[in-house]
Amino acid sequence: MSEQTGNDTPSNADQNDVQEILHKVIIAHQQALALLHQTETAYSRLVPHQLLSLLQAKSIVDVKLGDQVERKMTILFSDIRDFTQLSESMTPAENFEFINSYLSQMEPVISRHHGIIDKFIGDAIMALFEKGADEALKGAIDMLERLSYYNTGRARAGYKPIHIGIGLNTGMVMIGTVGGINRMDSTVIGDAVNLAARLEEATKTYNTPIIISHNTLYDLQDPGAYHIRFLDRIRVKGKSQPLSVYEVFDNDPEELRAFKDETRNVFEQAVAYYHLKDIDKAIQSFKHCIEVCTDDLCAHIYLKRCYEFEATNYHHGTGELDLLQNWKDEFKSGIPELDAAHQSLLERINQHATRIRQNESDDFHDVYVFLKQYCDTLFPLEEAQMREHDYPFAESHTQEHKRFIENYLDLESRMHIGSEDPRYLAYRTELLLLDWFASHATRADRHFARHLHQTKGRQSLLQ
Repeated sequence: MSEQTGNDTPSNADQNDVQEILHKVIIAHQQALALLHQTETAYSRLVPHQLLSLLQAKSIVDVKLGDQVERKMTILFSDIRDFTQLSESMTPAENFEFINSYLSQMEPVISRHHGIIDKFIGDAIMALFEKGADEALKGAIDMLERLSYYNTGRARAGYKPIHIGIGLNTGMVMIGTVGGINRMDSTVIGDAVNLAARLEEATKTYNTPIIISHNTLYDLQDPGAYHIRFLDRIRVKGKSQPLSVYEVFDNDPEELRAFKDETRNVFEQAVAYYHLKDIDKAIQSFKHCIEVCTDDLCAHIYLKRCYEFEATNYHHGTGELDLLQNWKDEFKSGIPELDAAHQSLLERINQHATRIRQNESDDFHDVYVFLKQYCDTLFPLEEAQMREHDYPFAESHTQEHKRFIENYLDLESRMHIGSEDPRYLAYRTELLLLDWFASHATRADRHFARHLHQTKGRQSLLQ
């Protein structure tokens, strides 16, 4: 019996040792998993999960230098007004506390609208919205609403309110990683990004919180769901072609918003008169806007420009009606049907501009006849080819077709009604064509053409 008992004791000891080792291994494994989860959570604050998803990476460790993907996105830039002056009154520590306090208010709003914050640049924010312009614009509107709440708290604490400007633009961008072996970062590259930043800067000029491009306007599911008015035709730094920009005034006080809605047509006509250098009509119309609403700051800015033109002959316009455009090789897509249609469109744009300049635009029904033929011939051809060759951006491309048709039909209907100045409608039609040529014909269509050429090239290699 004693020998049997002596043999049992070492066996039990061995089992206890094994169990203790296994327990330690399990504890270490759990601690490693917890640390990994904490690390992933920490990295997600630096590199958002949505960005990893766009790069088709499951985690940060899967991201490699040079990873890239192309997407159509709406880019948002926001910036605090007069931040330099504001920061001069604070210590460096107070500056950091203030910026983090402000950004902590904005970040949840952007995330709630499926936005991806790409960068915090001091007090500025750059965010990306893949789910369409509506999410971006609603996010911008909610940012201003949240800012109003934040300013209420600042007022209670004895601080001055802050103001921000937001610029939105929609277009194709490349998202990827750049850098070197020891340091890399995610970035977004594309002309659409630069333009969004320029629009944010333009909010300072017009003293309005939100400005969007015609690209973003076209991407909205229902522009009528927002309070939007045509603001100006501007030439931004780094862009050869001017573009139309729009003021979004959903966040204006209720009375001011109602007055701007009431005078929207008068204001938009006044802007056109200014660009047509019909200054007497422009002054009369802007004065009417100010009489209805003295707080319409944009109307005041334009009225000042009108008086400046009378005094100095200096004009803030883009001069497009005086400079006819030439067809260039860079416009070509390599698809004969597209290039022929776009070249014909450019000729029509130049003809229409000449008629407006010479004040011969009382009857321009022929332009809409041309546009109907242009759309009826070209759009079905493009859309069929996009389906045939699995173009990944076919849906948004088709949406732009629909929006263009809606806009030219609206202008045509207003021309037939005859209650508005035909020269004003002729000018707005010219802007519609110029914007379409610059953003769609020479950009979106050429992007589709590249996809088509690449697809056909791969197919020929496989044959």
